[in-house]
Amino acid sequence: MRDNNTALLVSKEGKFELGFFTPTDSSSNNRYLGIWYKNIAVQTVVWVANRCEPIIDSSALLTIDNIGNLVLFSGKNNKSVLIWSTNSSKQAREPLVQLLDNGNLVLRDEKDANTTKYLWESFDYPTDTMIPGMKLGWDLKRGLNRRLSSWKSSDDPCHGDFTYGIELDEPHHDHTYPQLFIRNGSAKLFREAPWEGISFSGDSSTGYVSVYWYSGLYNFVNNDDEVYYSFSLLNGSNIVRLVLTETVEYTEWLEEENSWSSSYYTIP
Repeated sequence: MRDNNTALLVSKEGKFELGFFTPTDSSSNNRYLGIWYKNIAVQTVVWVANRCEPIIDSSALLTIDNIGNLVLFSGKNNKSVLIWSTNSSKQAREPLVQLLDNGNLVLRDEKDANTTKYLWESFDYPTDTMIPGMKLGWDLKRGLNRRLSSWKSSDDPCHGDFTYGIELDEPHHDHTYPQLFIRNGSAKLFREAPWEGISFSGDSSTGYVSVYWYSGLYNFVNNDDEVYYSFSLLNGSNIVRLVLTETVEYTEWLEEENSWSSSYYTIP
């Protein structure tokens, strides 16, 4: 797939699309590979591949290499430069790349009868946005920490100062005290107090951030393999997301108003 401003990978039911974009507020020609909502006129990006490695022209090429990885090249001056790769350690006999209708970009082996066994998935590497079905937290077997990190600015998707994710209470090796933290660099700004088996226990000295989704339900998993929370919607037709900037923003798309309705938890 080449960056010609029309090359797009669309999910089966047309909810999301993958393609090349320049941030709306940008005055540069920097190009990024990203995923956004297909049917929302205001382009709303939920994931970026090469967030800190922009391509400065329209020479980008997305393809599958000879060992089954999805790879992104810049072809400036007829020289192919590797910009980004899925870098999966498992090789597929017949690699297949799909954009799912939940917004997850997945790489799997078409020969594998288990269609949910992914060799790589974008949900494991979130940027600044959490959407339904995504996990925020830890895959303990792989040592993978899925957390949000803000964009550096509205025209630069590289990692900003703020992060949001689950941290484990290290003295307790059974991981019974996971907490949700927002940080500015290394400084703790807010936290959701420790999980007590049914819910997070509430306020703390550093502040409070609710993870109850106003139009959905959240799920928390805490076992030897994983520690994470995710959310699902009460109404599957709703379009909602959580975005980390200098605030935590819970937003729902209002079709009749052609805009996002937002609730904020301001970070001081």
